[in-house]
Amino acid sequence: MNKIYADATSALEGLAFDGMTVMAGGFGLCGIPENLIVALRETGAKDITAISNNAGVDDFGLGLLLQTRQIKKMVSSYVGENATFEKQYLNGELELEFNPQGTLAERIRAGGAGIPGFYTKTGVGTLIAEGKEHKDFNGETYILETGLVADLSLVKAWKADKEGNLIYRKTARNFNPMMATAGKTTVVEVEELVEVGEIDADQIHTPGIFVDRIVVGSFEKRIEKRTTRAA
Repeated sequence: MNKIYADATSALEGLAFDGMTVMAGGFGLCGIPENLIVALRETGAKDITAISNNAGVDDFGLGLLLQTRQIKKMVSSYVGENATFEKQYLNGELELEFNPQGTLAERIRAGGAGIPGFYTKTGVGTLIAEGKEHKDFNGETYILETGLVADLSLVKAWKADKEGNLIYRKTARNFNPMMATAGKTTVVEVEELVEVGEIDADQIHTPGIFVDRIVVGSFEKRIEKRTTRAA
């Protein structure tokens, strides 16, 4: 099975539809599938539920899909740095399912592992817990959180072989490995593509069995906030 596609547009061919659920890897602008997000925008798919740590910035990352109002709902843990997000949410134009960051990561990991739900202490006694099942274990109260899956996972990796075995680089690893397992279809953009066998099996972060399509991208790698000091 050939998993290699010429560009991000062809890699998403036949996968986008109105009302779909999309996971997009990254933390801030680190490790985001920037080319695939642009390609998703070009499909015109609307009423998207986007599962991502955040929505990028106004003119980059998932912020591009907010500009075109293709996202109906965000499932996120951080909503700063994006004025478009703030405006649409406060105007009632964008739904938000807010998650503690560790809970979001575990919900995605659980979904990829086939686990429908789990109990956590995080959020007990807060707005996060409203409407959720509560249960006591050893005298402590926990709330039930559900696993997350998506119609499409968009993932950024550093290196892949032609079978889709992946390596992520440093902090760009973030949410990408969990999302790669939790998509019904997973499309990955990479910086380097090598032959099968060139990646040491002990170095593989995501096995190729989870990856459906691969594209080699060119990357802007924009810095979200640049902080410097005087020399």
